[in-house]
Amino acid sequence: MDRVCLIYTCWPDTASAEAAAARLLDENLCACVNILPGMVSLYRWQGKVERAGECIALFKTTTQAAPMLTQRLVDLHPYDEPAILCFPVDGELSASGFVDWIATQAGSA
Repeated sequence: MDRVCLIYTCWPDTASAEAAAARLLDENLCACVNILPGMVSLYRWQGKVERAGECIALFKTTTQAAPMLTQRLVDLHPYDEPAILCFPVDGELSASGFVDWIATQAGSA
């Protein structure tokens, strides 16, 4: 059975995160996207400490669909160097209907 994973990304605003999420759901690369607005990011970029308002998007997908989803995120993302991190989920219930739903939605095209 394919494993579930979460892909974490940061976006400049909810509109860009929602636009990417809609495209990737249409492409059957993920089952669900949670968008969390209102985050403040502090980071070092090109030798300076920067501060930006951002939002987080968490893409629920499978380990099989994750490489293609990651590439599409790079293609769609407005940042030069987007943060895209994949976290495999450990301890999931193999008999879980939720896990089965993710597996059928991600990569079902």
